[in-house]
Amino acid sequence: MWRCGVSSLKPNCYFHYKRNYLSLSKSNLTKHPITKYSNYSSLTMTTITESDVGILCFISSLPGFRGILKQRYSDFIVNEVDTEGNVVHLTSLDAPPEAFQEGETKISDQLNKNYASEIENFRSLACEIDVDRLEAFINQITSGREEDISPIVLSPDSDKSHRTAMHNFFKENLRFLVTDTVDGPDSSSKCIRVRLNSGNKNKGRNSNKRKRGDRPYDSRGSSHWPAHLGNFLRFHLFKENKDTQEALGLIGKMLGIQPRSFGFAGTKDKRSVSTQRVTVFKQYASRLAALNDRLIGIKVGDFCYVKDDLLLGQLLGNRFTIVLRGVVADSEDTIQASAESLGRHGFINYFGLQRFGSGSIPTHHIGATLLRGEWKAAASTILDPREGERNIISKAREYYKQTGDIDGTLKQLPRHLVAERAMLQCLKKSPGNYLQALKAIPRTLRMMYVHSYQSYLWNHAASVRVQKYGSSEVVLGDLVYSKGDDAEKTEVVPHEHEDNSLEDAYDCGQLDEISGKDLPLEKNNLVKVMTASDISTGNYTIEDVVLPMPGSRIIYPMNEVADVYHDMAKKDGISLTESVHNIKEFSITSVTGSYRRVFQKPIDFQWDLLLYTDGNLALSETDIDKIAKTRPVNPVKEENPTNGTEGEEPFNHLEQLESFEDEKKFSTDDNEVEVSREAEPPQVHSPPDLNSQEPQKALKLAFTLPASCYATMAIRELLKTSTSVAFHKTLNQ
Repeated sequence: MWRCGVSSLKPNCYFHYKRNYLSLSKSNLTKHPITKYSNYSSLTMTTITESDVGILCFISSLPGFRGILKQRYSDFIVNEVDTEGNVVHLTSLDAPPEAFQEGETKISDQLNKNYASEIENFRSLACEIDVDRLEAFINQITSGREEDISPIVLSPDSDKSHRTAMHNFFKENLRFLVTDTVDGPDSSSKCIRVRLNSGNKNKGRNSNKRKRGDRPYDSRGSSHWPAHLGNFLRFHLFKENKDTQEALGLIGKMLGIQPRSFGFAGTKDKRSVSTQRVTVFKQYASRLAALNDRLIGIKVGDFCYVKDDLLLGQLLGNRFTIVLRGVVADSEDTIQASAESLGRHGFINYFGLQRFGSGSIPTHHIGATLLRGEWKAAASTILDPREGERNIISKAREYYKQTGDIDGTLKQLPRHLVAERAMLQCLKKSPGNYLQALKAIPRTLRMMYVHSYQSYLWNHAASVRVQKYGSSEVVLGDLVYSKGDDAEKTEVVPHEHEDNSLEDAYDCGQLDEISGKDLPLEKNNLVKVMTASDISTGNYTIEDVVLPMPGSRIIYPMNEVADVYHDMAKKDGISLTESVHNIKEFSITSVTGSYRRVFQKPIDFQWDLLLYTDGNLALSETDIDKIAKTRPVNPVKEENPTNGTEGEEPFNHLEQLESFEDEKKFSTDDNEVEVSREAEPPQVHSPPDLNSQEPQKALKLAFTLPASCYATMAIRELLKTSTSVAFHKTLNQ
């Protein structure tokens, strides 16, 4: 039975500030000394800890307890909440009947005819060689032979208008074929490539395979799309232990379309079970539904056709169902008090560790280098060898550093390293142009570095706000969202992430735990500085308090918290009021800035304490589990199931599939564990035997958070321990 409750609390911090926050900042710098600002690229450190990025305080002074976060990825379930407030679930795997208007012809029906007249007409546009190629290609398709049907490439053609006429010929006469343009044998020519329409269900079992090294097909969608259907197919994507980009990349490969054909509102945590909305351009539901038997760790369903695609940020938030296993506490009263406290008072709305990457080079360090205009240093930081990476990546980085051989490095470097590959390809064309190479990184990804530095300053400011002024009352000089008549006296300022462009949304990769952007629902909210008269009215509470993400259109608090931003930035060689270069996207004075609530309460919060004996059994019901109750369904297949765990691997098992770099670095360095323990209350509880058949406790939580809020920060407030991957790995050992 789900329970809720309350408790009264006081703020608590890892470290107490003796005079001001600078003493803490200095202590952090001594762990990873930086003698010169330009030395970020040579910084070597283990995986970052929470204290490194300003995650220092708690709201509650209640004791924490032991609990393992994400022992199994099904212990962390995320369901997107759409803009209408609906929790997104996968409820059906079936495609709706495909409706064709009168006069429309299915592509499959077009193969049952003779194309002698069309081929004859093609002679007026093409040379004899291309006519023969096309005739042989059509005969191969219509014969139904069980063989690989590869695309054909027509003769080089430097006349764009003639190529356009060729494309139109195929659209009008041979609808079961699609064309695109590829590079010719020299720089001045292009070639038309002809292939079987990806929407056609050809009999050949290998018809959708591409040759190794072949360029991906374009993403124009199915040709001659029915006018009565919306241009986009919306579906619900269910995935296990995969990030959003990885899952859509697999689906795109199977459909023969590019990643930019997909739209989604936010990225979801890789190590989880999640369900979210996705749109794809001009694809039939039947094609996607047919993939369910082949997809591994992924299911798609709940199809419908819509007019518009999804953009990053078009969501209200996410619904979480989280199980903490191996719970050990002084008493159940301790657990109950902590859970009730979280429900009533919430948590400090820090940016979680995912915001800063999990490798040896934090993203905010790269952001600081960009803000200083040190292009070569920033490029080196991204490309150079670093600690904790897989051997194949380390070898590729070291090879480039030693030889400078870009082609050889690209052959070795895994494709999921999007930023590195984009930079190297640019440096190949423009050697030494490091700024251009940085701009070659997809925009959403390269802006992540600057946003990470803004988040770094925000976290430290939030810690100072809690330490100096507590977490229960609004104080003089605080910034708050205005209410009532006060709204008429203040200026409109941007809400959190409003300044973040949604351009290149399809290129985003290394984003946050749950969502890359925030839907600006409160973008018309006004921010004001609290005065004594404002406080006396009692109209404002601690929930109204916000802190700025630095930028050109924000104001700072009128109290000691404002000094945190400027003094910490100054230590990093950065001015928040003047820019040392004119590259706007890497300038703190050119980005708009935004605001973020300092305290966040979980919405619709529920909790329950469970007993279990088998650590391999799921303690939460996923969407696929619910579907299986109503109809037989093939289970979501996973790579390399281990130890009878139905596809789920132990926490310390290395991921089999390639993913983005910042999700692949699991540090086991002793320093990481030691620092985490130094910053946490002492752990007095002995870990349970995970293989024991003795009953163990698990705490099950369910709550909703707005977009861009981190569920791990709520768990941190509850347990009073680090949320780092390295720390929770030690709990499994």
